[in-house]
Amino acid sequence: METNFDVIIVGGSYAGLSAGMALGRSLKSVLIIDSGLPCNKQTPHAHNLITHDGDNPASIVQHAKAQVLQYKTLKFEKSLVVGVVPNRIGFDVQTWDGGSFNAKKILFATGVTDVLPSLPGFEQCWGVSILYCPYCHGYEVRDTPTGILGNGNEVFEYAKLISNWTKDLTIFTNGPSTLDKTQNTILKQHNIEINEFTISQLNHKNGVLQEIVFTDGSAIAINALYHRPALMQHCNLPEQLGCELNEHGFIKIDNMQQTTVDGVFAAGDNTTMFRSLAVAIADGSKAGAIINKQLVEERFTH
Repeated sequence: METNFDVIIVGGSYAGLSAGMALGRSLKSVLIIDSGLPCNKQTPHAHNLITHDGDNPASIVQHAKAQVLQYKTLKFEKSLVVGVVPNRIGFDVQTWDGGSFNAKKILFATGVTDVLPSLPGFEQCWGVSILYCPYCHGYEVRDTPTGILGNGNEVFEYAKLISNWTKDLTIFTNGPSTLDKTQNTILKQHNIEINEFTISQLNHKNGVLQEIVFTDGSAIAINALYHRPALMQHCNLPEQLGCELNEHGFIKIDNMQQTTVDGVFAAGDNTTMFRSLAVAIADGSKAGAIINKQLVEERFTH
């Protein structure tokens, strides 16, 4: 396999593949390296993605990968990138299995990792019946008994949004509520319940939530639960290169998907709180076009 490329894309999911297609159609030599561990691996259906509404996320990626790899200047490597170091003309890239590659430009499409609560049953339900994005999954659980796991100002704002899809809504604070008096009054006016019991476990069947069980032995049947987990970068290599993060922990980029390090770009969930397949695909396509334009300009100025 060749080792020198115009661009190496770290991460081969929606943003990475979309960027790859833009670059492949621009006749650039590209290596996409992907570890095969997407954050939506448990999610059975993708929604709010035109032409693929309701499709399985893994099948969408496989279809996209097959289309992208029709472009002969693109290569795909299933591996994990463990090192990216600047060199005289670009970057040296190392993979865990000993692979060594060079590229003029790097695109990180590495996504984020969800830091899930340590509640029995939560991880098995995540992405199936415990949800993050109402635009992606709210329609499917509309008008059903729904909960939100959270507390304070963030859950207050989240509850206002989720109430668009259901009027049977309960906030589970998993302990004493930190909502203030005004917020409590507003929630009560909109018939949004607040449950302060401490949760012991989440009962489910194959990831489909059935009930929330509390430490006092009581339980509440519920169909869906929303939660906004803490997030962390799935890959710390951008930070090791010197890429800055913003106050929310996302890779800081300009409107051209350029990070704070010259020649290093980022696209997808690692750059924005708008976690959507459509947004990731759009960001990847944009990044690919911009990287190509930069490579073209450099050819005329060097």
